[in-house]
Amino acid sequence: MYRLFWSLLSTLKVPITPVIWTRFVHMLHRLNCSPVGGRGRVLFGLLILCLFAINGLNVLNSYVNRDFMTAIENRDMGGFITYALLFVSVMGLATVVAVFYRYTEERLGLLWRKWLTEQFIDRYLAERTYFRLHLSDALPNPDQRIAEDIRSLTTITLSFTLLVLNASFTVIAFSGVLWTISPLLFGVAVAYSLVGSALTIYLGKPLVKLNYDQLDHEANFRARLVHVREHAESIALLRTEERLKLRLKDRLERLTANFQRLIEVNRNLNFFTTGYNYLIQIIPALVIAPLFIQGKVEFGVITQSAVAFGHLLGAFSLIVTQFQSISSYTAVIARLNALHEAMAQAHLERAPRVEFCADSSSLAFEHLTLYAPRNGRILVKDLSLSLPTRIYLLVRSASEMAEKALFRAAADLWPYGEGRILHPGHDAIFFLPERPYVPPGTLREILLRPCQERWLPDWKISESLKALNLAALVERAGGLDKEHKWSDFLSLSEQQRLSFARVLLTEPRFVFLDHPSRALSECPLGELLNLLRQRGITYLTLGDEDDDPRFYDRLLEIAEDGTWCLRPPTLETPSSFACFVYSGLPPDGQGT
Repeated sequence: MYRLFWSLLSTLKVPITPVIWTRFVHMLHRLNCSPVGGRGRVLFGLLILCLFAINGLNVLNSYVNRDFMTAIENRDMGGFITYALLFVSVMGLATVVAVFYRYTEERLGLLWRKWLTEQFIDRYLAERTYFRLHLSDALPNPDQRIAEDIRSLTTITLSFTLLVLNASFTVIAFSGVLWTISPLLFGVAVAYSLVGSALTIYLGKPLVKLNYDQLDHEANFRARLVHVREHAESIALLRTEERLKLRLKDRLERLTANFQRLIEVNRNLNFFTTGYNYLIQIIPALVIAPLFIQGKVEFGVITQSAVAFGHLLGAFSLIVTQFQSISSYTAVIARLNALHEAMAQAHLERAPRVEFCADSSSLAFEHLTLYAPRNGRILVKDLSLSLPTRIYLLVRSASEMAEKALFRAAADLWPYGEGRILHPGHDAIFFLPERPYVPPGTLREILLRPCQERWLPDWKISESLKALNLAALVERAGGLDKEHKWSDFLSLSEQQRLSFARVLLTEPRFVFLDHPSRALSECPLGELLNLLRQRGITYLTLGDEDDDPRFYDRLLEIAEDGTWCLRPPTLETPSSFACFVYSGLPPDGQGT
């Protein structure tokens, strides 16, 4: 049985090993020691008491049912009425206990799910783990694993734990009852359950991998549908419905093909389990009926043996009755373990070879080399320059990936490189991506950092919005504290200017601008850059060929092979790659 069980688990993409179970037990220990652990222990204790009560009432009911049937056989009207009333009373009490048991189980499951989801969210968002998982693209659908798989894990784990405990109590309670009726029937129950469990594992083994794959197929299909909803306008304008339709149908085809295989395996398994369950009804009668015919037992013993046999065999046959749930459960455990390991790996890799130093008053790159993540191609080669405050830099490159790498490296988001970056601290640097990020929320939440919300006056917010021609936005939005979905409420240019307003209110020393001219016309961009100058905010811009160089003091050009040069931002394109050195570079300090 042990070998069959572990061969079942080995079919998973991420095998369930003893290490995973150790990690699972450690998670339960942390839950027990957490602030909600006390409530969890109380709820679990109530569940154990309910299980004792349910099994005690089941044993009592087997005797009441036996005497009730015997009273019918003996045509004893008084006994019939007495045992009928007793039977109804026992069943009524069992109903109350069962309902309270179910309620307590759901409360404990919800408590556990909330705690565990918070743990995963904390780890997922800590130190930009979510970004590194996205960058590596090593783990599909981490959001679905956090939302759905944790729900399944907590619900099914609790259910299985209680099923095993209930089965243990049932074995203890009904083994004696069945043994006193017939030792032979007790032996038949044990042998029948063992053979049934072994055959169920053999027939249902493919379900584990199929359930694992099905969860990913469902998530991929749902992600594509969400993409259509979130980009509805762009899709309609570009008329790419046919291409999206093909991709949706392709994912649907994969989903349904895997599900079809699941149905077929379940069909074969159900042939066995259904017959297995039907035989349970006749086996006690086959063993006990001859004893009744011979006059060795009363008629009520037949019904009592059927009840005891059914409870005992149900306890012994958990694998048979719960195999489909077990196969889904093992897939959930494997997926969450894969998420845990991916986040742990991202955590280990969070410190790239690029060294960061936050003690500098300026922004500087020292022998910085950045690589492409896929093939290791050099994007930026041995970059060394210093950018003091109030010196404004325009960056151009023949490779847009080189620009993105430099932008992300400065934000500690590019782990593929080496060298050193000096800066005045993350709070003193602001990054504006090419497409502005304006999440749902209030204007106050979007414009201010959490630490600013308590003390920054409304007039200063209004002043910054007015400087960016957004004065009417407060009235349009219904005030600073009314929530909106800003991506639909504002144009792209307004979103970009709103992001600039946040820069003005935050007042960092440096701001990195990722191709701002693509979202703004040249005239407004010049006005915004002048506003940054007036506030003493030094800007570094990733730009295009048509960006006006008059707003910059220096131009950094990065060639296709990663070599670079620093030169004055003249309007004329230089005829050669001759550069001069700026701010601390050696006299021959050109990009090599």
